[in-house]
Amino acid sequence: MTGRDPFRHPGPGLSFGAAGDCWPCVEAYIGRGATPCKRWLAMVFAQKAGFLRERTAMTELELRGFRILPGYLDGARQAALVDGLRAVAAKAPLFTPMTPMGRAMSVRMTSAGRYGWVSGSSGYRYDAAHPGGGPWPDIPGGVLQIWRDLVSARRDPDCCLINYYGEGARMGLHQDRDEADFSWPVLSISLGDDGLLRVGNTARGGSTVSHWLRSGDVVVMGGDARLTYHGVDRIRFGSSSLLSGGGRINLTCRVVD
Repeated sequence: MTGRDPFRHPGPGLSFGAAGDCWPCVEAYIGRGATPCKRWLAMVFAQKAGFLRERTAMTELELRGFRILPGYLDGARQAALVDGLRAVAAKAPLFTPMTPMGRAMSVRMTSAGRYGWVSGSSGYRYDAAHPGGGPWPDIPGGVLQIWRDLVSARRDPDCCLINYYGEGARMGLHQDRDEADFSWPVLSISLGDDGLLRVGNTARGGSTVSHWLRSGDVVVMGGDARLTYHGVDRIRFGSSSLLSGGGRINLTCRVVD
């Protein structure tokens, strides 16, 4: 399964004044005639929404022990992270993991760091090599900086798992428990389309709560919440313009051993 390439460069026409912009619309917007097309109006409203969101960002939330930092990453840092991930995917391409029962997952994934997370007939595990052969690329510096700022400056993560959610993709409730030391938190970074996070309990069953994660949001899962069940019910495909083909990228950084 190849699917769309979430790391493809967006090309021209995505910023004011760039080659390919709809100049009749620009002129109309500044009062020089013609009627703005829907494309230009969408750009203007998106910029306004981004500005308003920046003003309300960083109101930290707590959801059953999950520390949620809305809008932690501004647009420039998000774009820089995607550039770094593009380089990772060039060396370790996205692949479709299979469950131990032989079913294809709806997400595609790759990894960076000493280990990558893989799945197949032998179960869920960390491996030092990409399924296609060869070691995983280094974790991008921008990702490491977020870890050092929010988790620890004395030890870097061993793995940065990169999940890509295309249209219709989801992730069922699960625990992150393939690591040796649960005292280290898991750091989660959202890029691209909105994703509906569902948070359960430290044991299966019981009530759950949900929260929409947006591009630039960061979550730290540690302490008593380290083994809490969580998943992503769905994404709002096309809700973000960060990825040229739409979709959501979720990065999770972990200390493995």
